[in-house]
Amino acid sequence: MTAVFWIVGLAGAPLLATYALQGRLLYFPAPMSLQAPPVEGLRPWPSVEDFRGWVAEPPGGARRTAVVFHGNAGHAAHRAFYAQALVPLGCRVVLAEYPGYGPRAGVPREASLVADAEETLARAHRQFGAPVLVIGESLGGGVASAAAPRQPAAVAGLLLITPWDRLRHVAGHHYRWLPVRWLLRDRYDSVENLKAFDRPTVVVVAERDSIVPAPLGTALHASLRGPKRLVVIDGSDHNDWFERTTAGWWLTVVDAALGGVSLPPVR
Repeated sequence: MTAVFWIVGLAGAPLLATYALQGRLLYFPAPMSLQAPPVEGLRPWPSVEDFRGWVAEPPGGARRTAVVFHGNAGHAAHRAFYAQALVPLGCRVVLAEYPGYGPRAGVPREASLVADAEETLARAHRQFGAPVLVIGESLGGGVASAAAPRQPAAVAGLLLITPWDRLRHVAGHHYRWLPVRWLLRDRYDSVENLKAFDRPTVVVVAERDSIVPAPLGTALHASLRGPKRLVVIDGSDHNDWFERTTAGWWLTVVDAALGGVSLPPVR
């Protein structure tokens, strides 16, 4: 019996460790002090005292607002490239920060990130008005897909970049030997969360994505019932897709996400 207990213990130890430490496998926050030199072109939003992210404004005034929910590593200020791409198109850009990331207190979990994102969308709509485009990249796609349907009056469209359909499929791809369906605490089931979402949605997948395989993004696109468009960035991986975009590309995907027109897949 002692030998049996040892065998069961050794077999179960990796599962228990994975369950206990899964937050460290999904969230990679980096700290940042608001006392540090400001990021060029960005200012704290809505204020230093009530910090929820960074905002960049077009010099001539904004025609629309884009709220960006970033991927799982670093902090929001690392995503200044969104402002560099979208501000010239007349977009006010809010780089939303998560609880537990950058200068914000908290523990990253699905419930806390989604509830906070919902509040961020409501505040952005109240302060800036319509239209508000919600952008979610990778983990941010899961956050945006959960938060946007909860704020239908605030959201005009959704742009999901390198998203998954269900987090368990990503986990299953990388940890094939684990029963991830039973181990995952945070689900980020974007198919379920968007099943009744009726705003225009653009899904962007990286053709050679080694982190979130492209078929997971195309599966999410296929599940959508509202106006939708699928965009494939040829030859790109999870972290280099931005280098393959142009000003014209951004104008096309932003207009599609705000236009409400169902369009065929494009490359």
